[in-house]
Amino acid sequence: MAVSPVPVLSAPHFRSVFGGKEGTRLAIDRCNQIRELEFIALPGTTFRIEAVIDAPEAPIYRVVTDDYPYPSKNGYYIDSRLVRAMKTPPGKRRPRLPGRDQVIAGMVSAAGSDYLWGGNVRDGLPEMLSLYPPASPLKPESRTARRWALKGLDCSGLLYEATDGYTPRNTSSLIRYGEPVSIAGLNAHAIAERVRPLDLIVWDGHVITAIDRERVIESRLECEGNGGGVVISRLEERLREILKKRVPLDSWPDDPANGVMGFVVRRWYPDGADR
Repeated sequence: MAVSPVPVLSAPHFRSVFGGKEGTRLAIDRCNQIRELEFIALPGTTFRIEAVIDAPEAPIYRVVTDDYPYPSKNGYYIDSRLVRAMKTPPGKRRPRLPGRDQVIAGMVSAAGSDYLWGGNVRDGLPEMLSLYPPASPLKPESRTARRWALKGLDCSGLLYEATDGYTPRNTSSLIRYGEPVSIAGLNAHAIAERVRPLDLIVWDGHVITAIDRERVIESRLECEGNGGGVVISRLEERLREILKKRVPLDSWPDDPANGVMGFVVRRWYPDGADR
């Protein structure tokens, strides 16, 4: 069971990701992202250990968890120092959905946070700098230090953090989460008229959340400049931008191989849940 936020990687070699052989560099791509990071499990998340792998710092567990039910060819891995192993299976983490205003406030307060692939804890895990110490001290709040500590949020991670892990972690689930909002054939203004607070404007790969009837929030990856992050924009303007490349759909196609570049609007926050 997770006793603190736990990074879940798609590879067992944590030291190769955090430092490498010389302990000097992160395993990042051209967009400065650690692609091995899948998500960060929240405290109370339960895992089933499938294998134990020896590592110089501490054993690495190959695990599965109901909190991240996505297929993986390589498996998922966690550092054993961040969990408590138990012979008797603990109860599953039971997230409680915060009130609507609390969810919105939580997302808005994240504006300005870095974009981090797999990130869903904006303040990250400072202990990563001690669990896998760099060969030389890093300047506090430098980009490398922030990446090493996994500070930041990706698009679905922004929503996941604000809902305390209540919503699905990946856009592949969010495209069918909740109820559909009919938008096929509509222009940006007409779609904006139908969007309500916390509705999701989503496609397989990205999600944008409505703050109110005029604004949306998202975490955007930008491979140039500062790398992107959490930004707030005008709803109708953002829809116009999306419509230049995608078409509005009433539901996500069962066969995405049909070549349609689309997006959907999903209404997921239950009426009366915040009362």
